[in-house]
Amino acid sequence: MTVAAGTVVLGSDGRAFTVDDALAAAFGEGDRLVADAGAGLLRIPATQLALAGAAVDEAVDAFRAMQAVPDDAIAAFYGCAAAALQDDDLWREVSQVNAADVAGARRRGRSTTRLAVSPTMRENMIAGLRAWAAMPTRRGAVLETVRRPGFQVDLVGAALGVVAFVFEGRPNVLADACGVLRGGNTVVFRIGRDALATAQAIMRLAISPALREAGLPNGAVRLVESAEHAAGWALFLDPRLALAVARGSGPAVETLGALARGAGTPVSLHGTGGAWLVVSDKADVATVRDVVARSLDRKVCNTLNTCCLVGGSKARERADAVLAGLREAGRSRGQAFKLHVARGSEQLVPNALFATSVNVSRPGGPASEAQAESIDLADLGLEWEWEETPEVSLVAAGGLDEAVRMFNRLSPRLVATLVSNDAAEHERFFATVDAPFVGDGHTRWVDGQFALGKPELGLSNWQHGRLFARGGVLTGDSVYTVRARYRAEAP
Repeated sequence: MTVAAGTVVLGSDGRAFTVDDALAAAFGEGDRLVADAGAGLLRIPATQLALAGAAVDEAVDAFRAMQAVPDDAIAAFYGCAAAALQDDDLWREVSQVNAADVAGARRRGRSTTRLAVSPTMRENMIAGLRAWAAMPTRRGAVLETVRRPGFQVDLVGAALGVVAFVFEGRPNVLADACGVLRGGNTVVFRIGRDALATAQAIMRLAISPALREAGLPNGAVRLVESAEHAAGWALFLDPRLALAVARGSGPAVETLGALARGAGTPVSLHGTGGAWLVVSDKADVATVRDVVARSLDRKVCNTLNTCCLVGGSKARERADAVLAGLREAGRSRGQAFKLHVARGSEQLVPNALFATSVNVSRPGGPASEAQAESIDLADLGLEWEWEETPEVSLVAAGGLDEAVRMFNRLSPRLVATLVSNDAAEHERFFATVDAPFVGDGHTRWVDGQFALGKPELGLSNWQHGRLFARGGVLTGDSVYTVRARYRAEAP
């Protein structure tokens, strides 16, 4: 089959796209063409369709087999996988492969903040796997019983099916997402080029051997071994999926979500992050400094991104506390800091910062930049993807209500923190701010394993609407469905 240049393709929203000469020349036998409103026309090569399809084939067969697998065997899988990762020789091999992945990513000018494995990442992966081993399962559990005259109805937890994950540069997610097996589900992964070799090593050395040792079907955890974005597109277009989960950059996640929705698959997207900190005029200066420093230990989705200072006679003093926290965060990493100040709020910081040049760590290498720069108010929602140099935005607000309106309008609506000594302000803040995660201290508490003791599969913001019937933390034990069973009373 060929596609001619000039062919018009309609997207699901009715938007028209035209095939150009390059796409027509590249299109081959067995390829698939998909129109996406955001990404345009996507060509999915036949090879990538076959790779993703084969992985889902195995996961579907494994899901059927999992119905006969006892819970003890699933728990044993987690124990075996955790023990493997605890083996120093095995981890040394994973670390060597990961070092090559990190070096390759740096050569391509890619961010490596979430790619590099570390002792802490290793400990968290092991702890997460052991936590799932000890976690009760909803599979087969009676969640609720409703009694009626002459009968009762039991609401029973059940496995959902095949869960697909696409994530970029985060090796630990591979272990975390194995949590879906606890409820009898199976999982297919696709990981980006930056971390593919690391993921292959973890699968080969830990996950696959643990499946065999525990007696689980090998297809219960499958990795699509392709570095091509098209492999992820092909995976999310498979209608046999029960749930599609995407983590990564905003545009890529949006495209994946649109493809899965077009195939009729429920979607859980985890893309844009960036936490907001609102500093009240009733805030303690020392607390502000500590909260800022603690919220900038490294760059992830719940890292402090935007500081909003409520006006008052001591606004500059609190701004100085924010700067002190930034300096402390930068100094702990051997770095300076980078500040983006909303136009109209420049009076909060010393003029000298706009004229001072500092070295800023970027994916392509160090860059000399002004330490402070002005940005438009509309850009306060941008998430700064910094490497080693802490980077935040700063803006002034006339009052707490204005700060909340600013957050609700401009932010990705993920994490909102208020620093204030006024209990009434905290209650008003919680009631009016449109975010799933609201706190009164550092922003980095928004983490499934840290806050809930459950490795997270992702954190959902409210940028595209509130979630239905579950919280913003997606964990392995929240991936299930419910069956209703009628039981008549004996006469």
